[in-house]
Amino acid sequence: MNKIIFGENVFDRLNKTIAKNSYSKVFVLLDENTKRHCLPILKKYLTEFITIKIKSGEGNKNIDTATFIWETLHKNFADRQSVLINLGGGALSDIGGFCASTFLRGIDFINVPSTLLSMVDASIGAKQGLNLQNYKNVIGVFNHPKCIFVYPDFIKTLAESELKNGLAEIVKHALIADKKLWNKIYKIKKFDTDNLSKLILSSIRIKSKITTKDPHEFGLRKVLNYGHTIAHAIETFSMNNDGNNFLKHGEAVAIGIVCESYISHKINKFPLIDLNLIVSFIKKHFKKYHCRWDEILLIKNMSHDKKNNSRKINFTLLNSIGDPIVNCNCTDELICESLNYYKNAF
Repeated sequence: MNKIIFGENVFDRLNKTIAKNSYSKVFVLLDENTKRHCLPILKKYLTEFITIKIKSGEGNKNIDTATFIWETLHKNFADRQSVLINLGGGALSDIGGFCASTFLRGIDFINVPSTLLSMVDASIGAKQGLNLQNYKNVIGVFNHPKCIFVYPDFIKTLAESELKNGLAEIVKHALIADKKLWNKIYKIKKFDTDNLSKLILSSIRIKSKITTKDPHEFGLRKVLNYGHTIAHAIETFSMNNDGNNFLKHGEAVAIGIVCESYISHKINKFPLIDLNLIVSFIKKHFKKYHCRWDEILLIKNMSHDKKNNSRKINFTLLNSIGDPIVNCNCTDELICESLNYYKNAF
């Protein structure tokens, strides 16, 4: 299901995959960043391809961008034997996978993640989609890429903010599945590219194992939503209110981890000592979000979350580190209390 190739020689394998499947045409979806930093490496291994360039960022993961991708495929005579290579971060792989899955009722696509976030999270697990009015991933499908090729050296091209963007998902994976990994992460003083490269494979294995067992999120896969109910609401709020300076996904997840760990402490008696360690880690490695959010609007955003059931806001919480529990509900008052806890903690 999650066929992942990892390492320094992945593009030799990519070339063989293209040849083995005898694709009629090869398209490469990219943005201004991956065109500059990643395409020069990839094109050494591709003999003939057509590029489709879109703007980077979560704000462009919408129906207008999807229409542009479909129209470009169509005018270049893409057929069902064509393949789309998604060369980019999480937003690009989301929309690229969605467009490939729906064009001509589905063509093959391959993910080549270029950011830490997409390497450890977004490119894995068969979720493809786009945003609707800035509500995260409301439109989408489950569909696996033909293969995922992870070239870890790409993270050397990233700004520190992008490294932190991916770090939040690595932390989430450790907290829901691997206490030893969390203890290791907590002790790291500086997250440079060398330290982060050593964590990529562990994080990939956690997400791949979970999504392989539950590809369509009927049960186990819901553990991956830890931190994300509040994170998605804050991310939507920020996209609607912060102009071009809206929060990155990982920055919102870091806030969500703090808030939902607090809710875990209140509902599930998640140990206070672990809550304090999580908060101190987030304070040390992530900047504070200074915007004065509207708590009523945030709860409204949560009520539109795709994970909800019977109009109840669903959370994945922690009993302890490595022991998550899904389908949890809490009062609006406790949600507001957790948001205030974040503000006061920082």
